[in-house]
Amino acid sequence: MRRRPGALLSIEASLLQAGLQLRLQGTPEFHGFMIAKEIKHQKEAKRYVTQGTLYRALNRMENAGLLTSRWEDPEISEREGRPRRRLYQVTASGEQALAKAKQTTPDRPQGLETRKAEN
Repeated sequence: MRRRPGALLSIEASLLQAGLQLRLQGTPEFHGFMIAKEIKHQKEAKRYVTQGTLYRALNRMENAGLLTSRWEDPEISEREGRPRRRLYQVTASGEQALAKAKQTTPDRPQGLETRKAEN
């Protein structure tokens, strides 16, 4: 089933919501592991914990203009003895898309589409 242009998938809505929640908590940028931990607090999180799904969604959302990203400063990762992280940030378009998804599906998890039962 194809989705309507501009419609958010459930994981996309959850990622945007979690990203905005982190921003409210004083963390405007997030990396994959951080956002994965944040979405675990949401109802539907158990369905998309896998890294492959998460990073494909982040890439798709960046290509759609819902997120921006940059590589972390290499000095930070060297100092902490770990690989560099890709840091993401929710854009104004991402905020608008989430608000629209909430308006169109207020009684369902954000971004979820349902089909009517045929009699």
